[in-house]
Amino acid sequence: MTLQYSLAVNNHSGQLQDVCIYQKPTDLGVPNTLSLAWLTAPCWPGGSVPFVWRLDYSLFLAQTGSLRPGAVVVAQQTVPADPEDVSANQILLGYGEGALDFQPGSATATLQPGSLYVRILSSVPTAMAAVGIGTEGAGVFAVQAEPNQNFVFTPHPEYWITAGNFLQGQVLDLEQVSNEARLGFEGTFAMEATLSASNTWTVSAA
Repeated sequence: MTLQYSLAVNNHSGQLQDVCIYQKPTDLGVPNTLSLAWLTAPCWPGGSVPFVWRLDYSLFLAQTGSLRPGAVVVAQQTVPADPEDVSANQILLGYGEGALDFQPGSATATLQPGSLYVRILSSVPTAMAAVGIGTEGAGVFAVQAEPNQNFVFTPHPEYWITAGNFLQGQVLDLEQVSNEARLGFEGTFAMEATLSASNTWTVSAA
């Protein structure tokens, strides 16, 4: 049974905020990967919002053009994936008849459990698409897909929270995120985060 994580967020900042949970591509293994606003929800002053998720991975594709901070990535195709199952941790991305499409096939001859593999076929136009990995059906990371590339994503989930103005799937510029806090789920699967009037976070086990 997949473990369930939960987070209760309280807004004491005095203003309406979009709460945003995201991850950083530390040790992911794919250069130039960008973080997405993964889970988002508006929260009024004095209000609370709950988040619940499980580690059910997926791979997605999106026709994004050039991928850059501020863009909103909308998945056009999503397939379930399991890093620990070598029969469900690889896929090919192709292009034909004017459309991008995930295709079954071998992304590499040396599959290892713990990673997700995506091979970009030569038919995919330059600077047209992005691929990435998601959790709970929402994109976590995205990277520009160029022809003949091979991506090996090795996820190490570490959750962060911020607040401001965010849309789910928005490409984040992590250097511009100033009021963030790490959600350390060490020893617990339930946490609480409170945003103060000075826009700083207090995070604790629930």
